[in-house]
Amino acid sequence: MKNVWIIDFGSQYTQLITRKSRELGYSSEIMTLGDCFKKLGKGELPVAFILSGGPNSIFEDTTDYSKIFDLNLPLLGICYGMQLVSNHFDGVVERGMQGEYGHSKVHGVGGYSIPGVKTSFNTWMSHFDHVKVVPPGFTQILESDNGLIAGIENPAKKIMALQFHPEVEHTEHGKDILLHFFKDIAILTQTWSNEVMLENCRTEILEVRGSKVLCAFSGGVDSLVAATIAHEVLGDDLYCFFVDNGLLRPQDYHHIEVLKKETQLNIEVIDAKELFLSKLAGESEPEKKRKIIGGTFIEVFEQKVHEFEKDHQIKFEYLLQGTLYPDVIESVSPHKKGGKSVVIKSHHNVGGLPERMKLKLLEPLKFLFKDEVRVLGEAVNLKYEWVHRHPFPGPGIGIRILGEIFPESVRKVQESDQILFEELKEQNLYQACWQAFTVLLPVKTVGIKGDTRAYEEVMCIRIVNSTDGMTATWSHLPFEFLAKASARMTNEVAGITRVVYDITSKPPGTIEWE
Repeated sequence: MKNVWIIDFGSQYTQLITRKSRELGYSSEIMTLGDCFKKLGKGELPVAFILSGGPNSIFEDTTDYSKIFDLNLPLLGICYGMQLVSNHFDGVVERGMQGEYGHSKVHGVGGYSIPGVKTSFNTWMSHFDHVKVVPPGFTQILESDNGLIAGIENPAKKIMALQFHPEVEHTEHGKDILLHFFKDIAILTQTWSNEVMLENCRTEILEVRGSKVLCAFSGGVDSLVAATIAHEVLGDDLYCFFVDNGLLRPQDYHHIEVLKKETQLNIEVIDAKELFLSKLAGESEPEKKRKIIGGTFIEVFEQKVHEFEKDHQIKFEYLLQGTLYPDVIESVSPHKKGGKSVVIKSHHNVGGLPERMKLKLLEPLKFLFKDEVRVLGEAVNLKYEWVHRHPFPGPGIGIRILGEIFPESVRKVQESDQILFEELKEQNLYQACWQAFTVLLPVKTVGIKGDTRAYEEVMCIRIVNSTDGMTATWSHLPFEFLAKASARMTNEVAGITRVVYDITSKPPGTIEWE
């Protein structure tokens, strides 16, 4: 199946283009410019191109884009992509004297309107350079209130270009505008659906049928859905190993016991608590902690694989993981592949699998977002409460203890997280938020416990709402809930004197603190 190719020029919103495209029923994939050129060189073609925004200036860009434009395929240029389109087709792009960032009002030019879109609507701008003169053969369709060209179109070439970002929630009618491109300009057939998602996952697993597959099982939504779909195809050739790294929450241990009893999955628990904590001793830098946890995770699996193969006289060929698209996107720097983005944080379950393990990766969910995986979970009849558990990072609470990890720190986060979990359930707020957890801050404050002075640590409550994890807003929960959770933590968790609530959205903050 051919996809829409979204060429990533470093915009922080590129992932949202894929998400919105799929919601509209159009299959798409993100790639760097380098990968795009490689695929074109092999004779591969998309059904259409989308050129994303980016932080660069075309005046410093010497790349020859004729390989893309000369194909005469439908094309949507967004922000930087619009400037590339205009420059290639002999329009005039002007260096900006002042950037345009944030909300901007846009209106149709010459009576132009998009189906379902108001003649004047709010958009999200993020650019410095801008198109001064429309290219020959193109028509200006939109203008911002400050007089700048905000959109151009060439129906004969099936090209549309926008100076704003239709993929972000801040832009009104963003999905209607993208639908206009797919349906009216590019004239594409819808190819993406829930059925297609499930079939794609099954097809990838079918390719390894007959092989022995090891699942890196966490019990979270991603690994549970991946393992369940794989089990339907592989049956007893799938082995699920759950690593207890000592950085889990009480609810995680309980959940694994439930899954062992109520599913057909063969789940074996590997107790590696002491090994992980010993490896993390003395380390406080976030990226190093992630890499230690990821590296130790691989070491544990390597040893387990060796022992299990020897004892059972079998040979594993694949490692099944519940890796998702955001993990892949945030873990790989397109700079290395001809792109322009940077690494935000590394993910322990993406890449880095040592050659010595001699296991191939099987990641059937790697092009899906979290909400899409939940849909698949329901499609394969997993319980609602399992499929709609909050996300939990691979490094566990190791990245929710800021600074060095001590056994006492682990206890504090485990106990406070359990209190938060219990109160969310008790007050029917668990499904009202996307992710909720506590973070131990390396700060001590003065307090009073009983009649004595206490000088103890601070616990932060972090609760956000999101659909795919790429963006998130802090959750506006009742003060009564926050007050009770805070009171229980300071009273029941030894060593905690103060509780604070994080009201930072993503961006600018990430969901996790480390």
